[in-house]
Amino acid sequence: MNKLATLLLSAFLSSLMLVPSAQAELEIVITGGMDDARPVAIAPFVWNGTTVAPPQDMAEIIARDLERSGRFRPMAVADMPEQPTSSATVNLAAWRNRGIEAVVVGKISETAPGQYQIGFELIDVFKGKDKAGSASALGSSSVIEARQHLVPSAGVRMHAHKMADIIYEKLTGERGAFATMIAYVNIDRGDRLPYKLYVADSDDYNPRVVASTTEPLMSPAWAKDGHRIAYVSFEKGRSQLFVQDIYTGQRQVVAAFPGHNGAPAWSPDGTKLAMSLSHEGNPEIYIYDLASRQTKRMTQTGGGVIDTDPTWSPDGQYVAFTSDRGGKPQIYRVHLASGQTQRVTFEGDYNSEPEYSPDGKKMVMINRTAGQFRVGIQDLASGNLQVLSDTQLDQSPSLAPNGSMVIYATLYRGQQVLAVVSTDGRFKARLQARKGEVRAPAWSPFLD
Repeated sequence: MNKLATLLLSAFLSSLMLVPSAQAELEIVITGGMDDARPVAIAPFVWNGTTVAPPQDMAEIIARDLERSGRFRPMAVADMPEQPTSSATVNLAAWRNRGIEAVVVGKISETAPGQYQIGFELIDVFKGKDKAGSASALGSSSVIEARQHLVPSAGVRMHAHKMADIIYEKLTGERGAFATMIAYVNIDRGDRLPYKLYVADSDDYNPRVVASTTEPLMSPAWAKDGHRIAYVSFEKGRSQLFVQDIYTGQRQVVAAFPGHNGAPAWSPDGTKLAMSLSHEGNPEIYIYDLASRQTKRMTQTGGGVIDTDPTWSPDGQYVAFTSDRGGKPQIYRVHLASGQTQRVTFEGDYNSEPEYSPDGKKMVMINRTAGQFRVGIQDLASGNLQVLSDTQLDQSPSLAPNGSMVIYATLYRGQQVLAVVSTDGRFKARLQARKGEVRAPAWSPFLD
């Protein structure tokens, strides 16, 4: 992999060999970082309805969300000293003795067929004092947050993710990203249409097919509105770039030029796409305006150089991209107003597939370290690069919209799987599929 051309060929070939099942059932295996996670407890929600069990196990969903963030270690239900039904019944001393920092209690009640009242309370175990001053009774200051909402049946599971987002934000000061979605390409060679583009909840539940074809699908990218996805399809024997509404299914071709059409990236306002096109020679970076349907060329390299993997800065002023103009792949950025280009990465002999952090201060990328392709994150002000992953042949990094986690494709025991790593490098997990292959994960923006 001395040239980016080799990388592009490798990326295309790897699209033929990666992992989740047709049902998109991914098993999350935590591989590192739980030792310093904060201990919390999500008590089973009280259920009041006409069936034996509620439509979803709210406490389980919230607990798994918090665990997947790498910041929290939820207590197992079997280990809980009690199962309180409200903040008034919480014995703070019992939880403090177990080292628990916060407790969540909640209720779900059926108010009408297909409609539920769902509420929760978040309790700080260390703030409550009884009249004698001991930490055994609940003080009003201990309830950090209390919410109630009326939720239709179809929205119950996503509402659990939204509650997890609130809890995460109250405990960390950072917005949660559980009520989001992921996209990925599933490959099942035994299927009549083996290539499928899926979208699913962030925990991979409720998967649905957005596109399916006999030929490869690549490079899904979410628009800021969370309704549209751009992607590359080879369904007509050559690369074409599509934009599709994931809810209506309506789609349009935005690039079908001779040669290479690939690597779509949405502008922050959702009105434009950056992409890599080769119809005028070597692959260069272009900007496509969805309203006018006009394309503007942003890089002018030539000479067999490959420019690809564009990504927008959050303020919309720059597009960063991968280029081998210096001999080996490095990351550059072009100022859209002036057209001036500057190199961004200098550490290591190979850096590619950039993506800006939400605050624009950092950038995740694939970095070659000691011959291995790993996920890295670079501080743009200092230029300091931190390698986050310890897996093999990593590719396609995609940031959660709060910037806390990176989902990416990697190799495990000879098969491509998905993995996640926190942007501080402490928490790591592997997402193993039970069937089929998967590639090109993409995390959605916030959906509200």
